[in-house]
Amino acid sequence: MASFIRNPKDFWSGAIFIGFGLTAVFIGRDYSMGTAGRMGPAYFPTILGSLLALIGAIAVVRSMLTQGEGIARFTLKGLALVLGATILFGVLVRGAGLPIAIILMVMMSGLASIKFKVAPFLMVAVGMAIFCTLVFVKALGLPMPILGFWFGN
Repeated sequence: MASFIRNPKDFWSGAIFIGFGLTAVFIGRDYSMGTAGRMGPAYFPTILGSLLALIGAIAVVRSMLTQGEGIARFTLKGLALVLGATILFGVLVRGAGLPIAIILMVMMSGLASIKFKVAPFLMVAVGMAIFCTLVFVKALGLPMPILGFWFGN
């Protein structure tokens, strides 16, 4: 790694943010932008992508100014658990319902952590399930089942 990068974690996270942000701006460039009052389909990805790229640029600059620790060893187990939990959520959300899918996703992705303990992760999972159900199903009215068709709904 180049000697001017003093904090590799900040550098690589900033590079990833810049990459995702610029990709969102690139994808949104063919759509109409609109205005802040009448947003077009390009408005949200362009604004959000630009902000994400800006945050990434700040992280890259900061990586050259502050000392930080190196990047830890990459583990396939953690990657597989987090990716598997995301896929599990997608598979379960219609059949089992949003709260159950969220609880199982949080618990499975939590197994990727070396600090995993059932009780704290279960409390977070239940809290997230309640919060997401209230926000997305009740407040925003998204058509997501609270209890899926596997439970007769």
